[in-house]
Amino acid sequence: MRSEELRETLLPKRLALPIFASDPLSSVAYATQEILLVLTLGGLAYLHLTGWIAAAVAVLLAVVVLSYRQVVGAYPSGGGSFEVVTTNLGPSAGLVVAASLLVDYVMTVAVSVASGVDNIISALPGLAPYRVLLALVFVALLAAVNLRGVRESGRAFAAPTYLFIGGILITVATGLLRYAFGTAPRAESAAFGITPTPGDAQLAGLALLMLVLRAFSQGCTALTGVEAISNGVPAFRRPKSRNAATTLAVMGGTAIAMFVGVTALALVSEVHITQDPCRLTGLPGSCGSYTQRTVIAQIAAAVLGGEHSIGFYFIQTVTALILVLAANTAFNGFPLLGSILAQHRYLPHQLHNRGDRLAFSNGILALALVAALLLYAYQAQVNQLIHLYILGVFTSFTLSQLGMVRHWNRQLRAAEGSLTDREGRRRIHLARAVNGTGAVITGLVLLIVLATKFLEGAWLAVLAAIVLWVTMRGIRRHYDAVSEELAVTDPRAELVPPSRVIAMVLVSSLLKPTLRAVAYAHAFHPDRLEALTVAVDREEAAQLRDQWEEFGIDVPLTVLDSPYREVTRPIIERVRSERRDSPRDVVAVFIPEYVVGHWWENVLHNQSALWLKSRLLFTPGVMVISVPWQLSSSSAANHPLARAPGSVRRGEPPHSGPPPS
Repeated sequence: MRSEELRETLLPKRLALPIFASDPLSSVAYATQEILLVLTLGGLAYLHLTGWIAAAVAVLLAVVVLSYRQVVGAYPSGGGSFEVVTTNLGPSAGLVVAASLLVDYVMTVAVSVASGVDNIISALPGLAPYRVLLALVFVALLAAVNLRGVRESGRAFAAPTYLFIGGILITVATGLLRYAFGTAPRAESAAFGITPTPGDAQLAGLALLMLVLRAFSQGCTALTGVEAISNGVPAFRRPKSRNAATTLAVMGGTAIAMFVGVTALALVSEVHITQDPCRLTGLPGSCGSYTQRTVIAQIAAAVLGGEHSIGFYFIQTVTALILVLAANTAFNGFPLLGSILAQHRYLPHQLHNRGDRLAFSNGILALALVAALLLYAYQAQVNQLIHLYILGVFTSFTLSQLGMVRHWNRQLRAAEGSLTDREGRRRIHLARAVNGTGAVITGLVLLIVLATKFLEGAWLAVLAAIVLWVTMRGIRRHYDAVSEELAVTDPRAELVPPSRVIAMVLVSSLLKPTLRAVAYAHAFHPDRLEALTVAVDREEAAQLRDQWEEFGIDVPLTVLDSPYREVTRPIIERVRSERRDSPRDVVAVFIPEYVVGHWWENVLHNQSALWLKSRLLFTPGVMVISVPWQLSSSSAANHPLARAPGSVRRGEPPHSGPPPS
């Protein structure tokens, strides 16, 4: 796609919702389950707290959505939390947000894909041995679809997202109606008891509070991905800010309705689930052979007619799809944030480049690779990956809301002398109150998450964010130092030509590529031209000299002695000696090279040339010029059907014939 076609990739709200909001919407599938898994550590005694914890999570989600609606209005350029914090709290704080979000985007892919695979295994237990393979295949598919471009990925993922929303809302409505009419659904695990873990049987005071806080922190997985819309404002159609804010509101309302509904049904149908199946009592067989279904699977079976009903398989299918596709939020957020960071010189510039389909291809590939490694390392186990999750999100939430408070304070100070509209002041005060409330609540949640998850694995996420923060600062220092070094201070001094140009053609044998290099060097009209060869074998060097004279080549051939059979050192010493004798001269070294069509041919050719170039490039005042010779195998590699992706963008013409001689 041409760069001018970027406008055609902008998203309407109906496509932006599945692209940027699939993560928070999909968290409905496991947020309730995470709360229950913590509360059942104490057996069945504390399940009555589930509703209160879910209500607190829903309120928090509403506050965060309202806060981010303020962000997209005030900062529509797409930097999201990073831009807000950098502008109002400083670059270092902005990098904390960026590092936290990058880590959390990786975790979003890993947790979402692992959860999707879990739901597939709930419907088809025979696939359990292939858990990791399935997860890696899904990551590869997601990366491939996103490399096709944002709009194409939105079209591909829209149907599963809307089917999931519709399926969950229908299930919730059906289940609650049955409960209202006296035929409440009953989960397959309702008859099971749960043995408390040692020390958690009769909790009170501080211990009970810690259990509740831990369950709350697990339930806060429902908030992951909320910030993605604020990072993706430039991808919306105009008016960008308004469309992004509307999408945020729809996402927030839908997610809260589904989360509260699923939690209510889990309580009504008496779903009992534990991390260890052997703590369940009343099992029909051995706990070692019993596979627990997910909360969503148990609810769907109870409400829609059993585990073999069409409704059950429909819910499991769309749940698995949305959980896998939830990673798409990260596949859009990570490359966008990476591009912004690269633009600010905190990450390599390659992350700012768009690929053939106007997607940030390098960011997509980097995310897929790191997430795949994480899934492999943790064997795609959700209960292990979840402890590394949501820490970065709440770091971003807290700092961005603090940044917005400072933004509104600055707006009020700037308007003191000129603003006469009381309504305008009132709106600013209200916006500041919303962001201030969001900062306090998300800050408390961040502390809770740290306290309850740190030793369970969250320390790895903290360590990764710290390493990333240090790395990005180092990259910025490097780019700044290079910019300062390369800045032009005196153009006239930089444009002074060298006193002389001395050209040297490296010769190993008298073949066509050698003669082409000699002819090319002649075309430069250097002040002096000579050919260099190294006498590794004296007889071969003598034969080369005889051939040189026999062909009548009007360029002197200098034979460099090499008693220890080295090729590189004699040439480097000869070039440096020229520079020592005349520091204002420039030495141009012409190296014939073969262009091959197969990767394995590179192993057989050009190795000496590559090593020589790597050494010569570190020598000041030396220009290294490669003179290519295309072997016949290279013509097959240039065939239209064999060209690498990006050939059209790079301007490579269709070519099927032999290369020009």
